[in-house]
Amino acid sequence: MKKNKLVVIGVGHVGSCVLADAMKLGLFSEIAVIDKDEDVAFGEALDQQHATALTYMTNVTVKAGDYSECADADVIICAAGPSVIKSEEEEMPDRALLATTNASVTREVMAGITKYTKEAVVIFITNPLDTVVYIAENEFGYPKGRVFGTGTMLDSARLRQIVAANYDIDPKSVTGYMMGEHGFTAFPVFSRLNVQEFGEKELDKVFEGKEPLDREVFREKVVKTAFDVFNGKGWTNAGVAQAAVTLAKAVMLDERTVYPVCTTLRGQYGYNGDVALSLPSVIGRNGVEKQLEIELDEQETNWLHESVKYIQETMKQAKTGKEFVKA
Repeated sequence: MKKNKLVVIGVGHVGSCVLADAMKLGLFSEIAVIDKDEDVAFGEALDQQHATALTYMTNVTVKAGDYSECADADVIICAAGPSVIKSEEEEMPDRALLATTNASVTREVMAGITKYTKEAVVIFITNPLDTVVYIAENEFGYPKGRVFGTGTMLDSARLRQIVAANYDIDPKSVTGYMMGEHGFTAFPVFSRLNVQEFGEKELDKVFEGKEPLDREVFREKVVKTAFDVFNGKGWTNAGVAQAAVTLAKAVMLDERTVYPVCTTLRGQYGYNGDVALSLPSVIGRNGVEKQLEIELDEQETNWLHESVKYIQETMKQAKTGKEFVKA
């Protein structure tokens, strides 16, 4: 009998949080954990297995294993690879610095996965995310749409929370998202930002914000707040783990929900197979069911091209072997 099965690869700060959130989702009957440190994988799995005896937990089968666990997986979430290190000298370290190391990790992970399956939907969290997704999506013959990254889902949640705090409203009342790189060059699509159909130019008049909704200021706020978390505790994990589990749920239930996730562009905005970044996409049982090319205004278009250029420089460090020429 086919089980709803999740595999989590890499159970450090992020992966262990993914595992904990997935346990509470009540959607998977089996979760397998893979880590290069087998003792850590065993310990995390056993710890969560013990928790299934508690009142509000689902009786999920949790176990540590190797890549053979991917053979019958429905969804695989990859959080493998090192994260940026907290530094006294640098308040906002660049995720792109991980490109060489995590490109190698990604190729190792994808080799392990594809030995056993090309049917599972694979969701990446590993940074630098856009480069990692490009490698995973394009170097292993995986079916189109079945590999993607959490992208700017968390960046978008931060945008909505920051805008909501400015106007003293519920973040869930804010519609808005970030596009581009998951990193320094991510940008809000301000031309589509709204609160119950009150658009960018109306918000200050209607809600009397604490400060004016300045594009550059709020873009910087969203990027910087990730490092407020990072510099506070040394890593970020809760938000991005929830984003990954939310995507896994959308896949398992074939929700066809629109989220800003990271995939390789296929002709959108003049780029074709030469960069991966975040844009709104329909997420369903087959992964990315459709990419949505939303019209951007002039400033947003410039931000997009700047983001592409930055991502492609990072891709060169990862030796993707592509010539990055705008179509």
